[in-house]
Amino acid sequence: MAPKIAMVLAAGLGTRMRPLTDDRPKALVEVDGKALIDHMLDRLAAAGIETAVVNVHYFADLVEAHLKAREAKGLGPRIVISDERAQALETGGGIKRALPLLSEDAVFVANIDSIWIEHGASAVDAVAAAWDPAKMDVCLMLASTAGSLGFHDSGDVFLGDDGVVRFKDPGEMAPLVYVGVHICKPAITADGPEGPFSLLPLWKRLAADRRVHGVAPDGLWMHVGDPDAKLAAEARLSPQGLTQE
Repeated sequence: MAPKIAMVLAAGLGTRMRPLTDDRPKALVEVDGKALIDHMLDRLAAAGIETAVVNVHYFADLVEAHLKAREAKGLGPRIVISDERAQALETGGGIKRALPLLSEDAVFVANIDSIWIEHGASAVDAVAAAWDPAKMDVCLMLASTAGSLGFHDSGDVFLGDDGVVRFKDPGEMAPLVYVGVHICKPAITADGPEGPFSLLPLWKRLAADRRVHGVAPDGLWMHVGDPDAKLAAEARLSPQGLTQE
């Protein structure tokens, strides 16, 4: 069964996005007339996600007000707040804190700074279709370095014919990048340290046991991490840009 709950990571400071984040969090920076967090929530809602647990820290009140206004318009998914006002906990720490709010089985986890143009079926659905809890603890949404903008030019991972992910070794060039959406068993964070910690070391340990899989749907993925990347994404989302796809 595809997860119906998502964890949306919206607690970052967005320092690379300044000056756009001087008066708002990165989640509320608009790209093509829509807040970054709405781009992601709309993708998740279209894929059948019913509840999104959103962590908040920087300008937390603004994020909460925005999400309440979104729900008041009847837009899904249902929002549950995971409050990190006291301390931002990074990716792993954020999931660990939110464990009581999440499904015990599997959840989507999504960053708010990835936007994409699909060349076919839903990319979120493709990750859900690849998910097999008997074989994996994590399933990553991946894209080719040639099919992405603003991510690592040197790539992150290799993907075997069986869908198993191998993280690149130091000095290697990899053909695929992680583009900010995955399914995981949230309990993988339960033994993490108190306070902030990253998911990446957990993934690498699990990958050594072939428990990290991935899927690379067809499309163009854009990481909106700074003002120039925002402008580049808007150019690709413009009518002129879309005609070039």
